Amino acid sequence: MERARTRVGAAVFLMLILGRLGNALEVPLDLPQPPTITQQSPKDYIIDPRENIVIHCEAKGKPHPSFSWTRNGTHFDIDHDPKVTMRPHSGTLVVDISGEKAETYEGIYQCTARNEHGAAVSNNIVIRQSRSPLWSKERNEPIRVQEGVSLVLQCRPPAGLPPPIIFWMDFNFQRLPQSSRVFQALNGDLYFSNVLKKDSRNDYICYARFPHTQTIQQKQPITLSVLNHGSAEERKPTFLIPSGSSSSKMVLRGQVLELECITEGLPTPEVSWSKLSGEFPDNRTSILHFQKLLRIVNVSEADAGEYHCTAHNRLASVLHTIRVTVKAAPYWISTPRNLVLAPREKGLLICRASGTPKPTITWAMNGIPIENSPEDPNRKVEGDTIIFEEVQTGSSAVYQCNASNEYGYLLSNAFINVLSETPRVLTPANMVYQVIRNNHAFLDCSSFGSPIPKITWFKDSQSSTLEGDPYLLHENGTLEIYVAQALNSGQYTCVARNTLGIAENHVYLEVKEPTRILKQPEYKVSQRNRNVVFECKVKHDPTLIPTMTWLKDNGELPDDERFLVDSDSLTITDVTENDAGTYTCIMNTTLDQDSASAELTVVEQPDPPTDLELTDLKPKSVQLTWIPGDEHNSPIHKFVIQYTDSLHQHGHWHNLTDVPGSKTTAFLKLSPYVHYTFRVLALNAVGLSNPSKPSHMYKTNPAAPDENPSGVEGFGTEHDNLMILWKPMSGLQANGPGLQYKVMWRQKDVDKDWTSVTVANVSKFMVSGMPTFTPYEVKVQAINDYGIGPEPAVVTGHSGEDLPLQAPDSVQVLVLNSTLAEVHWEPVPPKTVRGLLKGYKVYYWRERSLHKHNPHHVKQQVLTFSGNKSHGMLPGLQPYSLYLFNVRVYNSKGEGPASSTLQFETPEGVPGRPSFLRITNSNLDSLTLEWGPPNDHNGHLTGYTLKYQPVNSSNELGPMEELALPANKTSVTLPNLKYSTRYKFYFNAKTGQGAGPVITEEAVTIMDEVLMYQPSVDKVGGGNTQTQPSPPIAGSPPPPRHPFHKVHPAAPAFGNVSSSVGEDGTLISWEYWGAEKHVYVEYIVKNDNSEEDWQKEYVNCSQAYVLKGLKEGLSYRVRVVAKGHDDQAVLHQSEELLVTVPAVPSRQVDIATQGWFIGLMCAIALLILILLIICFIKRNKGGKYPVKEKEDAHTDPEFQPMKEDDCTFGEYSDTEDHKPLKGSRTPSYRTVHRDNSDDSLVDYGGDGGDGQFNEDGSFIGQYSGNSSTRETAVGHEHSEAPSPVNTTAMNSFV
Repeated sequence: MERARTRVGAAVFLMLILGRLGNALEVPLDLPQPPTITQQSPKDYIIDPRENIVIHCEAKGKPHPSFSWTRNGTHFDIDHDPKVTMRPHSGTLVVDISGEKAETYEGIYQCTARNEHGAAVSNNIVIRQSRSPLWSKERNEPIRVQEGVSLVLQCRPPAGLPPPIIFWMDFNFQRLPQSSRVFQALNGDLYFSNVLKKDSRNDYICYARFPHTQTIQQKQPITLSVLNHGSAEERKPTFLIPSGSSSSKMVLRGQVLELECITEGLPTPEVSWSKLSGEFPDNRTSILHFQKLLRIVNVSEADAGEYHCTAHNRLASVLHTIRVTVKAAPYWISTPRNLVLAPREKGLLICRASGTPKPTITWAMNGIPIENSPEDPNRKVEGDTIIFEEVQTGSSAVYQCNASNEYGYLLSNAFINVLSETPRVLTPANMVYQVIRNNHAFLDCSSFGSPIPKITWFKDSQSSTLEGDPYLLHENGTLEIYVAQALNSGQYTCVARNTLGIAENHVYLEVKEPTRILKQPEYKVSQRNRNVVFECKVKHDPTLIPTMTWLKDNGELPDDERFLVDSDSLTITDVTENDAGTYTCIMNTTLDQDSASAELTVVEQPDPPTDLELTDLKPKSVQLTWIPGDEHNSPIHKFVIQYTDSLHQHGHWHNLTDVPGSKTTAFLKLSPYVHYTFRVLALNAVGLSNPSKPSHMYKTNPAAPDENPSGVEGFGTEHDNLMILWKPMSGLQANGPGLQYKVMWRQKDVDKDWTSVTVANVSKFMVSGMPTFTPYEVKVQAINDYGIGPEPAVVTGHSGEDLPLQAPDSVQVLVLNSTLAEVHWEPVPPKTVRGLLKGYKVYYWRERSLHKHNPHHVKQQVLTFSGNKSHGMLPGLQPYSLYLFNVRVYNSKGEGPASSTLQFETPEGVPGRPSFLRITNSNLDSLTLEWGPPNDHNGHLTGYTLKYQPVNSSNELGPMEELALPANKTSVTLPNLKYSTRYKFYFNAKTGQGAGPVITEEAVTIMDEVLMYQPSVDKVGGGNTQTQPSPPIAGSPPPPRHPFHKVHPAAPAFGNVSSSVGEDGTLISWEYWGAEKHVYVEYIVKNDNSEEDWQKEYVNCSQAYVLKGLKEGLSYRVRVVAKGHDDQAVLHQSEELLVTVPAVPSRQVDIATQGWFIGLMCAIALLILILLIICFIKRNKGGKYPVKEKEDAHTDPEFQPMKEDDCTFGEYSDTEDHKPLKGSRTPSYRTVHRDNSDDSLVDYGGDGGDGQFNEDGSFIGQYSGNSSTRETAVGHEHSEAPSPVNTTAMNSFV
């Protein structure tokens, strides 16, 4: 990952400010000032003779200056030369050379700009005409040289101004090839260190290009013939340029040093460079032109010294030393700067320059040597400095400083301007500076005044000046903030003061947040035709407008629609190999930018290898070589070599071997009697390449087998046979035609000789008439037409097995405890097993319990003990029981006869859990418990243990009470309990072996007497209803001061359980009279009978809950349960409710928007209108309204059915007693409860089970009527008295 960050705004502004700090003082042009030269032509000015001559000279001043010229040191009167004009308001000369020779105007020109305050002069401008003379006519004789000698082809172009650029070409304008042997020198000549026969040609042409006139001159072609009169004698190196062993070179400071070293010799010498006194400057040095040219740019005094050029070939090494001296034309150390002084002020003009040799400093005033200028007592010249003391008005002038030595000169103008001027701020008012946070901020306050004003800065409305950290006030008035922060934003005021007045200016600073790339693009490796996404998420200041730019390899993105640029990503679809490269996202704002780069590498499967070649051909080996294909940016891991056998499996390719990806050769071991064709595949991280083109076929000769079949084994399928099996050999393994197998066997440790048979190319052979389970040695040998295979390996097998003959003897049993017994037996003799002994099996079963004498039929159990065991354990037995068992031996064929059946008894154990424990009566201060004995006594019961303890409202347990009960008791009443208190009971049975597992229960002593009843619910499995009212429980009368009452805890705690399906889920509502607070709604799919799969939702003290997890189209069984404080024991449970969630109907077309439906409705409306008109006419003809009286009594049209025969409203058929009120509901059992859901169908027609629905879902059942009548109609009658109903619970519906 490459990352680059650039902060542009602040950096650019810094450069501008620093540049301004170093410039000369600028005087506003509306104030009086001496002239200043602003533009002039270069000192050495080469002109094109085909164009007019333009000599620039521009200046400024107040008043605007006038201009004059000198030529070659004398006044140049332009008015007397019609070819020369001066541009208006300028000193620039334009010379029209049409009809004239440009060389007429060659010379040294100098411009003077003058006004009443002084005169400024330009440099001496040397005007010279560029020249590109023709090549002199000459005839070049053909050159004939012996091969191996050195040669120089001279160019010698005509002298031009500036000098021409030389190059050698042929007749086709193609540059002649150069090398370390053939090389063009700086002077343009072509040098041969030694010539070869191939150098012979007739078109060695030297060209000279004159850059100023853009003309090319051509020398006559040179013909070179290289003769070969025997081999050339080798020569040690010799220097051609420079010659000898040493030379010198002078170069001026700042120019380019070029040291050339051209040699001859055979073989061609190699050249190297070194410096005696140090290393070459890395950033300024280059070695070019086949090591023959050393170039150092921008030479400094440190580059002087001795340079060594070394030339060597295999014969010798020679050294040439070049002594380099560095001189320097004058260069500035400190240029004089303009001075603006108030009267009686002091000042200095300093002019310092250096050079080698040291330059001479001379002064002039207004273009006249200062020694010839009028004397000024307030002026003193001391070498390179002029000192002014108490200047006076009228002392303004322009002073020239000239620094010169033998290599050049420098000329600079600087004026002294004596003014009295109040301060003025030159920076525009209300400028807004924007800077990125944590960067330098520069606030400009350019000012002018004489005396020079003092600058102070203030921020916002603060009265204190801005000094010290974090502020820095520069000499030119600029205020710098080292590290700008958001708190630095605001208004700044700069104040300029001098003795004559004051001026101020306001500027504003806005500190912006930096642009940051939060998520940089990441390195991507992609296969061809995939998509690649580079992300570039950026954060920037919201007030700056960002611009996102993507580059590929530092250039623009390809103009391809596959490149999709989004606001924060670049997507390349269908990547190709050409898309590989470095992608850079650049986020630019007006102040800064941030960039990040990532590389895309496009990989794919390698190209297939090519040029397969077979070498080193031997009978059983060959060497295969190939050329790898393009690996496509993913290194090749390995090469896979495959072969096909045209003789045995033509067209089927098999892997033979593989070699590392760094190799292109493989040594292959071959098998006899195979017609091989090879191919190679390359594998890289992307996958396998396509196969290479097949190699030539290579056929190996047949031979005897060199291996035998594998997988040989012998076993019996019947008790008197031996089956010999092996894995057949392939045609490749056969080594020749006529493959057969020689099968051999003999009885182990009995027979010495082998019995053998030769069979065809099969995989098994059966030997019959063998004794049962007898060991045999077998082996199989391969044979073909060319011989037999090697000696095969011997394998031991057995003939077939038979069932064991004998049962185990001496069978005994040892009872270890009530659930575990150990069985022992005597192993059978090995000969009676008649096969491979697998182990013994113990069959055992429980005959009966010793507690009950009736038989207990239990399925027989079997325990298997592998191997030659003589005992085994029988775990998991039932205590206090009679068991029977026998033992059998078994082998691979099956089981032998059973031993005699024996029996044993298990001793007593602890009893099982009591069959039930329930609370049958609960009084104010007592409870009655009933229980059932354990289903598994596991011995003689000796009694029961009851423990109980109170549980307070925060589920904390109180002290434990324990009660021992006799075995013949099935209930107990606990007196003296606390009223309205929950108790937890622990109950278990005991035998002589100890106590059994505990059963727990919880109950509450009741405080109030409440009339309870069990309302009906929709039971699972049908729509029948049953009323189960709970009669009041009578008990002992309560004390008069404490009117506590009691409720039997077995009475139902839940009632009126109902459901309603809505858009948000299924609403389950109920009534609950229990004291437990842990209430849950449980539900399960209708057909799921598992008790463990019930899903539960905790509802706390609520009496309604919306189930949102039911799936559409399924029926569920729903119940409400209350649990104890440990959320384990279920204390109360409602009857189950069947809830069906309707399936969502498929989306239908809205017929209300269909044209045919709208037309049909219009037709029906028209028919109804006609029918109403007919009825109205018929009634007006004398018909009476037959139910006028009923209309007066019943004005609701909803309950007025219309007769179909006469279109009039018929009379009411329902009596007043049976007519339901509009909007009313009659609950089941005529009992109305306030908390019932208004949408529950249980409230209609009893319990919702009798209601009928049309196919469209509309309810057509009865809304009211006697519940007993409805129940009789569906076949259910109940004799129980109805529960009393509290009249306050009745609701009136309107």
